[in-house]
Amino acid sequence: MADIQSTHAPAPKVILRSDYRPPEWLVPQVALDVALDAQKTQVRATLHVERNGAHEQPLRLDGDALTLVEVRVDGATLAAGDWTMDDEGALVIPLVGDAHVIETLVEISPAANTKLMGLYASGGLLCTQCEAEGFRRITFFPDRPDVLSRYDVRMEADKTLYPVLLANGDPVEKGDLPNGRHWARWTDPFAKPCYLFAMVAGDLACNADGFTTMSGRSVALGIWVREEDLPRTDHAMKALKDSMAWDERVYGREYDLDVFNIVAVSDFNFGAMENKGLNIFNSRYVLADPETATDMDYDAVEGVVAHEYFHNWSGNRITCRDWFQLSLKEGFTVYRDQSFSADMGSPAVKRVEDVRVLRAAQFQEDAGPLAHPVRPESYMEISNFYTATVYNKGAELIRMMALLLGPERFRRGTDLYFERHDGQAVTCEDFVRAMEDGGEIELSQFRLWYSQAGTPRISVSMDHDPATGTAKLTFRQSVPATPGQAEKAPMAIPLRLALFDPETQSHSGDELVVLTAPETVVERKGFSTPPILSINRGFSAPVIVEMDRTHQDLSFLSAHDDDPFGRYEAMQQLMVNVLLGRISGGPLESAPVIEAVARTIADPALDGALVAEAARLPSEAYLGDQMLIVDPDAIHGARDDLQAEIGSALESEWRAIHARSARNGFSLSSDAKAARRLRTLSLSYLAASGAKDASELALQQFETADNMTERQGALAVLANGASEARETVLAAFHDRYAGNALVIDKWFQTQAFALHPDTVEIVEALGRHPDFTLSNPNRARSLFGAFGGNQWAFNRKDGKGYRMLADTIIALDAINPQTAARFVTPLGRWRRFDEVRGAMMRSELERIVAAPGVSKDVLEQAGKSLQG
Repeated sequence: MADIQSTHAPAPKVILRSDYRPPEWLVPQVALDVALDAQKTQVRATLHVERNGAHEQPLRLDGDALTLVEVRVDGATLAAGDWTMDDEGALVIPLVGDAHVIETLVEISPAANTKLMGLYASGGLLCTQCEAEGFRRITFFPDRPDVLSRYDVRMEADKTLYPVLLANGDPVEKGDLPNGRHWARWTDPFAKPCYLFAMVAGDLACNADGFTTMSGRSVALGIWVREEDLPRTDHAMKALKDSMAWDERVYGREYDLDVFNIVAVSDFNFGAMENKGLNIFNSRYVLADPETATDMDYDAVEGVVAHEYFHNWSGNRITCRDWFQLSLKEGFTVYRDQSFSADMGSPAVKRVEDVRVLRAAQFQEDAGPLAHPVRPESYMEISNFYTATVYNKGAELIRMMALLLGPERFRRGTDLYFERHDGQAVTCEDFVRAMEDGGEIELSQFRLWYSQAGTPRISVSMDHDPATGTAKLTFRQSVPATPGQAEKAPMAIPLRLALFDPETQSHSGDELVVLTAPETVVERKGFSTPPILSINRGFSAPVIVEMDRTHQDLSFLSAHDDDPFGRYEAMQQLMVNVLLGRISGGPLESAPVIEAVARTIADPALDGALVAEAARLPSEAYLGDQMLIVDPDAIHGARDDLQAEIGSALESEWRAIHARSARNGFSLSSDAKAARRLRTLSLSYLAASGAKDASELALQQFETADNMTERQGALAVLANGASEARETVLAAFHDRYAGNALVIDKWFQTQAFALHPDTVEIVEALGRHPDFTLSNPNRARSLFGAFGGNQWAFNRKDGKGYRMLADTIIALDAINPQTAARFVTPLGRWRRFDEVRGAMMRSELERIVAAPGVSKDVLEQAGKSLQG
């Protein structure tokens, strides 16, 4: 027996997209025989390998943290000298001939696997996570997405501990064994990359249902959870069935197996995983009921269930050639799940929510040291590229292509993509080419969106000639320099726009202008007075628009723009302009904002949820993004002052909204969800106004709420303040939900996000709370991940927040490097802050890089943050 688990990590190697070569050996068939045990699992793998092309290279099988027991080739056991291990832990076997059967037997310890990659233990379950490179922690294999194999899996385990045995594909047979053990066999008829392999064993209950496909096939559906969680799975099941029907209706995609299973696990690095026929989910994206889940949680469950289901075609049936093409599946599938959620609810509000996430995460990424193209050119650790750029900006690229093609031609393009590449591992270029061929369009310049990092900036100016009634619009585009890309070529940027006549309060039509040059001039006639421009309607392109617009113009658009996103955007920009004026030392010109908010909340024709979004002040982080040097204290002070003035000036209106929405009985209808949004918004404005009974109103809402949305909303309002009720409700919330991990995560997160002067000390104390652990990714994110996003608290002048987060990253890196690496980003923004804060942040990054045994996950993120 040879223990090949290395005691230290090899020197990190940079992987280049330009170095891609096809696999030297293919593995068309795989058989796994797995004897499951939490302490010691044995995996016997039988690989049918075939030489790919004319070469004399040996077979190389990736491995990590495996104890090798035996190697056989064509039935003959190899001696130790007949194989070698390379510096990266791979098993290397010289082979003569073009086809062989390779057998390996390895031992692994799921209980010791704190990285949560490969096969690991979670809450009494044994489960897998193989994307991106986790399969090599289960058995030796060419762990790359362009090696597609058909899997036959036999599992056996203690029947008392693990009565349910699940794997990819369809169940074939099962039976009992001596000594209280049992076995099950699953086969997947579709070839898939090893990152889509999945296996789960445990004591699970099933919410069973079914779906009949458009061709009349019956599919057995199952959502597997702990027995006590079963009542909280109905929403996920509904979302799954809605997703299956929607994908048939909108994309013509039918499910292809007899079984579709979802399993919820408590310890998971991601949101969920689309393994073929056996999706494994973070439990937070499966479990929901009114008592424990907010409306946002319900929406997230629906969206993530849809996302993973849609991957069956956009990711599984067609997969990535290499990990540089990650957005091939993720960008397309995010666009699909966003479209699905828009159809299931309010398209306008969904678009606002998606753009807010894009600006908060991806725009910051594009503007910092970790900026990279949607299709990156290099990486050290692929897990670091599961980013907002790959996912969210990638989705915007698909959205722009859909806009350029129109619905019918876009559908022809996707049909061609699915038909042309079914069963293949392909590239982003293959997708774009299918759009060109199917949609009869030329997209050569558009391809730059995949290769150029950075958020384009569009400078817009307008000149009006009253003599000719002509409005001349001049657009100038630029893309800022990013690490490794100093010079950028002009992009193809589709901008939807409309010119409003301020006298008639209308426009002559929505139009699409595609910018392709550094400067573009557009002239439109028929305006006796200067028109008012509504630009980037529906957020048609992921760009930053720079244009001098008066308070009057923005107020007009906030009242009259018939594009819902345009109306929201005008309101937000008005607030931003007023706040930036105050931050720069001017007076707080609150009157235009108060007038616009008053008009918006009084308009009965507007979607209530959109009203709540438009009337909410921009976040402190977003305001920081508008500044060359972020001043957290000035931003916090200005935002607090404006919120107080809006609260005071409209106190009677906020009270009326809060009282009216209290009569809202719980349901998931759009009106009911909108009422709950407005109720918590009105409570926050009343609290900001200094109303003497604000704490009493919040406490009353907390105590009488029949749903988590209103209860947590009241908790958040009280957590921001210093009233006596603050500690009372925090204790009551914890006592009420003790033992419910997902709700206790909310308790930690609410305090970490709180705009309270002592948040740093509060978070520090919560890190020592008996309920806190770094080993669970959800819990770690709920406290320290949330704290890193609290701009005012995290960037406190004394630097204590920086030290605390760096300490957390170093400690977490020893347990779970993937999760630790995701916490580096707030420190990487050190160039955006004043010299003193920047120096302290940089010092903490240097300390992280110098920490003994630092993982390549964290080293890459912290190193780039220092150098970029």
